[in-house]
Amino acid sequence: MLGKITVGVVLAALAVYGLIEALPLILGPSLVVDSPVSGQTVPLGILTVTGEVKRVTALTLDGAPLLPDEKGAFSSTLAFPAGTSILTFTASDRFGRKITTTRTIYVPN
Repeated sequence: MLGKITVGVVLAALAVYGLIEALPLILGPSLVVDSPVSGQTVPLGILTVTGEVKRVTALTLDGAPLLPDEKGAFSSTLAFPAGTSILTFTASDRFGRKITTTRTIYVPN
């Protein structure tokens, strides 16, 4: 009886460990852009983009790398020309899966 219980506990522990290890594969990358909001007007053309990523190995804004900190937060201050700009954020994980979010901003003349 004790042998069956031991085997059951070991199998349960292995199943939980496997689930924990597979969690990044199951969940995929996560990307939240806090600023800017879509349609935002940027009067002087200077904008700080902020947000947070999880389970990500690469993060880009319009193809240029953004570097999140150890907790996944990112922030970058950028200058934009007058007119409308579309910002494309792309995050990818170690399995090659990508998530993309876009924001449109407007800088008046």
